[in-house]
Amino acid sequence: MKYMAVQEASKRWNISDRRIRTLCSQGRIEGVVKEGRSYKIPYDALKPIDGRTLRGKEIPEQYQVLFARIDAKKEELSKRRPLTEGELKRLREDFLLEFTYNSNAIEGNTLTSQETAMVLKGITIDKEWVQV
Repeated sequence: MKYMAVQEASKRWNISDRRIRTLCSQGRIEGVVKEGRSYKIPYDALKPIDGRTLRGKEIPEQYQVLFARIDAKKEELSKRRPLTEGELKRLREDFLLEFTYNSNAIEGNTLTSQETAMVLKGITIDKEWVQV
């Protein structure tokens, strides 16, 4: 019998090496042979159905509109890719500000989002500072 490696199966089935190894260890791929830490997958093996998705299942009516909106937004986002360097920089800065502000708030810090942005820019905040 002819076998293929995990990497080849990954390319053929368009799923990650890690997922292939998980499927092999769970016995979800017929005829797999384990040799040491490696798996040999029969060349004619079929890609297992992904039980983690809704594929083949009926979606409740209450969620169909929501899923349609999500699909439309994802399609719109895909049309805008690849993002420009300026857009990526702005998104990184926004993420850093929000992440820092929320992390500090969890720890009990009382800085506002605007004050956090100033600190990230290196501006020192004085006790007497009054928001205008």
